[in-house]
Amino acid sequence: MVHYNLKRITVVPTGKDFVDIVLSRTQRQTPTVIHKSYAINRIRQFYMRKVKYTQATFDEKLGTIIDEFPQLDDIHPFYGDLMNVLYDRDHYKLALGQLRTAKRLVEKICKDYVKLLKYGDSLYRCKQLKKAALGRMCTLMKRVGPSLAYLEQVRQHMARLPSIDPNTRTILICGYPNVGKSSFINKITRADVDVQPYAFTTKSLFVGHTDYKYLRWQVIDTPGILDHPLEDRNTIEMLSITALAHIRAAVLFFVDVSGSCGYSIAQQAALFNSIRPLFDNKPLLVVCSKIDLQSLESLPEEDRQLIMEMKKEASKCSGGIASEMMVEDDDCLLTMSTLTEEGVINVKNTACEKLLQHRVEGKMKSKKLEDVRNRIHVAMPRPRDTRERPPVIPAGVLEARAAAAPRAPRRLEKDLENENGGAGVYSANLRRRYILADESWKEDVVPEIADGHNIADFIDTDILKRLDELDREEHQREEGESEEEDMDDDEFRKLSPEEQEALAAIRLARRNIREEHRLKKTTADSRPMVPRKHDKDKRFTVSRMERHLSNLGIDPSAAAARARSKSRGRKRDRSLGYDEEAGVEAMDVEQPKSKKLRMKSRTRSQSRASMEVVPGEGFKDSAQKQQALALGKKAMKKRNKFARKGEADRTIVNLRPKHLFAGKRSTGKTDRR
Repeated sequence: MVHYNLKRITVVPTGKDFVDIVLSRTQRQTPTVIHKSYAINRIRQFYMRKVKYTQATFDEKLGTIIDEFPQLDDIHPFYGDLMNVLYDRDHYKLALGQLRTAKRLVEKICKDYVKLLKYGDSLYRCKQLKKAALGRMCTLMKRVGPSLAYLEQVRQHMARLPSIDPNTRTILICGYPNVGKSSFINKITRADVDVQPYAFTTKSLFVGHTDYKYLRWQVIDTPGILDHPLEDRNTIEMLSITALAHIRAAVLFFVDVSGSCGYSIAQQAALFNSIRPLFDNKPLLVVCSKIDLQSLESLPEEDRQLIMEMKKEASKCSGGIASEMMVEDDDCLLTMSTLTEEGVINVKNTACEKLLQHRVEGKMKSKKLEDVRNRIHVAMPRPRDTRERPPVIPAGVLEARAAAAPRAPRRLEKDLENENGGAGVYSANLRRRYILADESWKEDVVPEIADGHNIADFIDTDILKRLDELDREEHQREEGESEEEDMDDDEFRKLSPEEQEALAAIRLARRNIREEHRLKKTTADSRPMVPRKHDKDKRFTVSRMERHLSNLGIDPSAAAARARSKSRGRKRDRSLGYDEEAGVEAMDVEQPKSKKLRMKSRTRSQSRASMEVVPGEGFKDSAQKQQALALGKKAMKKRNKFARKGEADRTIVNLRPKHLFAGKRSTGKTDRR
């Protein structure tokens, strides 16, 4: 976990913006109206509050900036030296010191002017003292404007720095420029470092993460280093020196054996020897890169001798604290090519393994281990007698083992994972053990869910067979219909014209019946009722319904009466007779309306009684509803008597809106603003 989150530091405003923020907040958060007719004590308190609030706001803003910026003496030495290289330790401390001084002086100004305001004898004098206090505070903040601008630039740059944890498992890559460091980190992590065929493409530290043995590892790519004295190195090179000096990591020193980087092996060996003190007590690997251009065996004898000397020095550097358990010297020299990816995974695994052993050995030799051992008890079983009890294996199993031919060891999924990049890089093929009819189907991409439905619910293994049966059945049905309807030409000519017309009418009627039957099957019972005004053929009549029910042996009187009652209108009276041919009720227009019918029509249009209880109102009977209405009317009587506003009264919340009645408007600006 990273202990220093440099990306959440508050933005540092400029000196002018700082003053505007504080004065605007003072104006908004404190009272703004004062009159000379007020008591002098009230006037003093008014202006003292202004001065104190301004000082508190300055104190809060400056305190936030000072607290959020890291203190170089309290953080990890890696971050302390890194900030010294990037921003100059003295300049950084001086800027924060000026803010602390400004904070202290603002507090002193506040105390002095509050003391003077206690003895102010008029509104004018108190106002001038307040003005002087705020003016001195603002002048002081404008003087520290350059420090605020410098800290804002530092904040922006720190926010772009990678999040490096100096205490976690780390692999550090170093070497001359353009030797393949960035290409290697791009291969083993998800970092996207720019790679170009020229020197110093990488100008800052880049961080990537990889997995090995189910642990997360931090990989740091450093800028290239040249072989010259420490005081002559620039800021970019000092980033690499700082990382090598303070981070306890497995160091990979890259050597370009092909010479395409522009530096010979002798120059690279000289750089290795000059920065060798930075490798002490750290696992060190010498990695020969770009072997696709030139292999290690094809090098001249002098260059090969230099690389072997670097290998010996690497084995000595890897000694120190872990000298008793380190792996063989052969593992201190590795070869690889990022173009063909030969040896890339081997370099990563070897570096991780050496660093893991280094850290474990360091913890084993620490003083904390004894405290842990004292709390652990390992129980060892005691033998109860001297008899030996070997494992019992049936004879049949032994015979089967002896008869079975030796087979190759079984390759586990973990073996495949280690060979193909390790955890986090290797993805297991779960389709490999699918049992399918065709082996080529294993790599087919079939979605599990489509349009919100599970694909497995629609899979039918016999779908092709059923489709063939449906096609065969449809073909047979069409042939049967053609045999029924079609006639030979000779037989059709033998018919008279009247018979031919009758045959065509029969065929048409049969076709209509068949279509109507199909329509009924598709719509089922969801077909809507046909309104009477659209019943052009007069098929859906009351008389027809009576005849149909009578044929079924059902008394149709109740159904006919219900149908007639629903069809009776309010404005016109209809007779009780029916026209059998028309199929509808006959209308007697000339018959006058009786008084009884007029009263009946009028009562139907009246609303229900006010005291009638409707389900859902919450009253058990009319008496309870009447009592509740009376109580409500009585409660509103007093409010109505004093003409007070109620919930339903129309009201104007603000009679004089500020945007219409505040401020001065020039000529011609009386429109709504």
